[in-house]
Amino acid sequence: MPISGRFSGRIFPRRTRKSDRISFLKPTRILACLALLATPALAEEPLGVIDWLRNPAPISLAQPLLAPLNEPQISGGASVPQVEVMPLDMPRPDAVGLLPGNTTGLPATLWTASSTDALSAQFARIANDPLPAIQALYYTLLLAEADPPADAGPDARFLKARIAALQKLGAVEPALALAERAGPQRKSLFDTWFDLALLSGNEDAACKALARQPQLTDRFETRIFCGARTGDWQTAALTFETARAVGALPAPLDGMLAQYLDPETIQNTPELAPPSRMTPLLFRLHEANGTPLPTRNLPRAFAIADLRGLSGWRAELEAAERLAHTGALPANRLLGLYTRQAPAASGGIWDRVARVQDLETALADRDIAGIEAGLPPLWSDMKREGLAVVFAALYAEPLSKITLTGPAARIAFDMALLSPDYELLAATYPAQGRRAQFMKDLARGAPDPGLARNTAERAIATAFQPTDASGDHTALLRAGRLGQAIMAAALQLDSATPNQRLDLVAGLQTLRAVGLEDTARRAALQILLLKAGA
Repeated sequence: MPISGRFSGRIFPRRTRKSDRISFLKPTRILACLALLATPALAEEPLGVIDWLRNPAPISLAQPLLAPLNEPQISGGASVPQVEVMPLDMPRPDAVGLLPGNTTGLPATLWTASSTDALSAQFARIANDPLPAIQALYYTLLLAEADPPADAGPDARFLKARIAALQKLGAVEPALALAERAGPQRKSLFDTWFDLALLSGNEDAACKALARQPQLTDRFETRIFCGARTGDWQTAALTFETARAVGALPAPLDGMLAQYLDPETIQNTPELAPPSRMTPLLFRLHEANGTPLPTRNLPRAFAIADLRGLSGWRAELEAAERLAHTGALPANRLLGLYTRQAPAASGGIWDRVARVQDLETALADRDIAGIEAGLPPLWSDMKREGLAVVFAALYAEPLSKITLTGPAARIAFDMALLSPDYELLAATYPAQGRRAQFMKDLARGAPDPGLARNTAERAIATAFQPTDASGDHTALLRAGRLGQAIMAAALQLDSATPNQRLDLVAGLQTLRAVGLEDTARRAALQILLLKAGA
């Protein structure tokens, strides 16, 4: 197959006229774990495992599972028996994590008494947009460093199930760091590593590994792409012809790889329609062949591609909002995009950008009237877009230092309750009425049942009384299946509506009984403010 040297406007390698070497416009990679306050910065090198651990976490995490100090007494009746496990001689990828036990408070036996199938099924049930407090708990569990299930084998199924759950939430960078820590240069993990590397724009390392060990994958398309990427065009072309001859390439891949290997055919070939099921490689091939695809209708993990500095501001904003919605992007990074420059138009996302910038100006100028006028419509925007907790993380603290009136005063109070410092900030506001008093009491873990007025409030007040774990989860706890029990409680609570009293009580009771008091309080406040419309 002839391979042309004409390679206009592409970010992938091109073959030179004089040799088989290729030159690169190496795609830079977003350091999603840095909370940038202004314009987004691009890193020259990928974010490695050590970098990920040293920098602030790029995702929201739950507070450590520790017995809280000076808190209302709760039962310690949910004992977690220790499970003896036999260490294996060989490294186990399923055991790797990014958060050690002294960070999470979770024991090494978190998963050992459960089966891989049972835990994988739980991870697959994680919602696309969990309650923020529950989503932070999911991240903590998925990234925890702990021994794997006793039935874990060399196929890394448990690790891949965790990575798939992280991808679902858009947390590509932590998922990639997890794969890298596990040692992805093994056949059981290579394809997962490669897909994550494509999403983050750092496929070079994976392709170089494949060049050294071709047996790492059975995918023809990966071998073809990486062969061209590393400069072995002859092998890439031969592999392509072989795969085509045996019918190993489905139509979308066949056409896109043909254009990738021979760019001069692009102008003479009808534009290929996007496939019904997008893969990271197909997405990057569309980009390389001059037909980049928007990410807004693709799974959330693809949104990170719009943060590589290759898309327009609107695409970056939309991607950042999608990722911030699930805690996969720091709030300050989103703020940096909101305030980068003046809005390019009006309506839709541009109105949100303008309102954020107006609020920034009003806060800087101590313009009380401007804050009171601009806060209500902006708060409505953020709640509608699922960004209320993100917005509260940015502005609850500065607003707590300003005396506001009218609707803005209630919004500032609600934002305080949704902020990371909810207990401290809530205490600075006067308890004006029953609702405010109930919320302030809940923020310190002692809601008054006498102030509860609806099903959700009564359920929460019940759950925060001294009690053992819910009967729904005690069997798991007695069997030593702590991680499985926490996941069961989190899934039950996250899927419950404000009127499902039994599920609300069960989920909150178990979280509190195992020591996740902070998660339980945050979840209860968020249920009332974001689900029940309190």
